[in-house]
Amino acid sequence: MDRKRLLGDFLRARREAVNLEDTGLTRMGRRRTPGLRREEVAMLAGVSNDYYVRLEQGRERRPSEQVLNALARALRLDAAATEHLYELAYPRPRPRPVCREEQVSRRLLHLLRMCDAAPAFIVGRWMDMLATNRLADALCEGLDHNDNLLRMCFLSPQARTFFPEWEEAAATKVAQLRAIAGTDPEDPFLPLLVDELSDQSADFVRMWARHDVLPGDVEGKHFHHPSVGELTFSYETFTAKSAPGQQLVVCQAEPGSASEDALATLARLRPAVTPP
Repeated sequence: MDRKRLLGDFLRARREAVNLEDTGLTRMGRRRTPGLRREEVAMLAGVSNDYYVRLEQGRERRPSEQVLNALARALRLDAAATEHLYELAYPRPRPRPVCREEQVSRRLLHLLRMCDAAPAFIVGRWMDMLATNRLADALCEGLDHNDNLLRMCFLSPQARTFFPEWEEAAATKVAQLRAIAGTDPEDPFLPLLVDELSDQSADFVRMWARHDVLPGDVEGKHFHHPSVGELTFSYETFTAKSAPGQQLVVCQAEPGSASEDALATLARLRPAVTPP
């Protein structure tokens, strides 16, 4: 991750993802690259081509709010991507973590211990699985690299069976990581995770290069468990102000559904442990 190029790389990726016909421009001749040309974005945003080129090349990294709004319109960014654009241009100062290991929020841990009828886990700022309950352990049993959601998705051989819509689930997690990167581009530990995934997964490299952005409450909910079969969940997330970046995630099956029956079977396979 070249922090000085984050804004420019994002603009380039989003420019290449725009459908020319959606902008009202007319296609003229053959195009060697997908999406819009630099001069077309500059025209749509009302800035000079030279200025826009400097933005993509990282020679200009602090465009005005007016320019950011114009670029968001020209590139047809949704609310999450527009917020990400602003974060890249004007990152807010944040306290730097001093170590990779996170201290689990006591409040979230207390809530986790109260969740026994549904899979629940606490995820950290780098998508590490910080704590899990018995049903979450049973749900992910047999998956390698289950200490981190991204590592599990891209590096576990079983992941493509566990996530029936693997491409969508993987792309969602990468887009969430992009959102995290945008909120704190100077994070000293995030590049380590990105480098590890890039070294071991060509699919991660492909998805990371798209610069898609999604908020953290969007997640794939469909799973295939080797013992109980198909499971579909809705998610509820809880945060604690005392632990920025940490979330308690609770998976819920629709009442009366086949997933609720499968979850009950999973619970019988992994009975609760009575404290001594």
